[in-house]
Amino acid sequence: MEINREINREINREVYLNRLIVRKHNGFIKVITGIRRCGKSYLLNTLFYKHLLSEGVGESHIIRFAFDTAEDLLKIGEDPIVLDNEKEERKVDPSRFITWLMPQIRGEGMYYLLLDEVQKLGAFESVLNGFLRKQNVDVYVTGSNSKFLSKDILTEFEGRGDEVHVLPLSFSEYYAFKEGDKSEAYDDYSVYGGLPAVVLMNTEEQKTNYLISQMKNVYLRDIVARYSVQDESALGEVIDVIASGISTLTNPRKIAATMNSVHGMNISDATVDKYITYGEEAFMLSRVKRYNVKGRKYIGTPYKIYFEDLGLRNARLSFRQIEETHIMENIIYNELRYRGYQVDVGTVESREKDTNGKEIRVQREIDFIATLGSKKYYIQSAYAIPDKEKYEQECKSFERTMDSFKKIIIVEKSMKPRYDENGYLMMGVKEFLLDGNSLLI
Repeated sequence: MEINREINREINREVYLNRLIVRKHNGFIKVITGIRRCGKSYLLNTLFYKHLLSEGVGESHIIRFAFDTAEDLLKIGEDPIVLDNEKEERKVDPSRFITWLMPQIRGEGMYYLLLDEVQKLGAFESVLNGFLRKQNVDVYVTGSNSKFLSKDILTEFEGRGDEVHVLPLSFSEYYAFKEGDKSEAYDDYSVYGGLPAVVLMNTEEQKTNYLISQMKNVYLRDIVARYSVQDESALGEVIDVIASGISTLTNPRKIAATMNSVHGMNISDATVDKYITYGEEAFMLSRVKRYNVKGRKYIGTPYKIYFEDLGLRNARLSFRQIEETHIMENIIYNELRYRGYQVDVGTVESREKDTNGKEIRVQREIDFIATLGSKKYYIQSAYAIPDKEKYEQECKSFERTMDSFKKIIIVEKSMKPRYDENGYLMMGVKEFLLDGNSLLI
């Protein structure tokens, strides 16, 4: 299991639970993805399991199996010691699993199959596709090794996979557990992130050591193992450069140039791009393209890169670079994704006159364009607006969009949502994060 019993008892992940509930009986395999240790197993085997029981589903119609536990492996005649001691990773025999499972699916009514760490099952794609042909079996799976973390895993199910992507705890989930002073909670969250295990730790030493160890021994090791990365130090350096530059525009060429000039390495743009892709597929990183608002098209490069968990980002840099402005922007980005929005970085081009009266082309940035169905919001992350000049600077890109979509400015200080004289909605970041409807005000 990914999180211990104390977390199971106290942390509620209602947003993700509801996403599973609305997908019941849809004829697809529900694939729960996400970075390691983010709470996928808990969501499926505790929260969703309890939901099924509360709906009157009998325990005999809920079949749970974890392919990484000795107790369950022994049920099907697999020796967990032998599996662990194999020099080459051997998968669980699918014939043994099916032989154990099929006698349990009998009679009328829907059966719910909840499979944890399913990538450890041999030929799991074929096994799961076989269940799609059974009208009375509803299938839910999680996985967290380097194979299953790949974003392209849904293609393994012949287009009949339905993904629920789980992020580490949002600030609202984090604060519901921590309570107390909001500012102190936000500061802690900004440094140590939202991995559920970290939330339960009481001391900074515990959190720091855990995150540094996990980043080195779990997350990066997964990438190295899956892709047979030969130069682990180069991979680590790329992650370091990205971590140092979150929320800023970059591209592989710029990162390679930094590594070659500052770190004395010899690495190509293509290798950097490959390492970024590995981080994306492991759900450690998110690469966000720019969108030209007026031209209505995407711009390939440069782009921004954010971390799915800031605790891991900070751990990679040994907690030496805690830039509040960039971290706040990363938190806002993750929150928008948590709420289900498609998120882009916006650009607006306009013709303006310089100080000499010469007309020039100016490109301005909108930190986020958040889209969900017909809803669209332009959002600026402004850590502080100390004067009118800074305010006007933040608003210039809004003014040049020439459309009526809602425009929002989020600042660091506590501020209840309110509209300014230009019709722009302003609010504090904590107020934004703690109110799931804050964009709708």
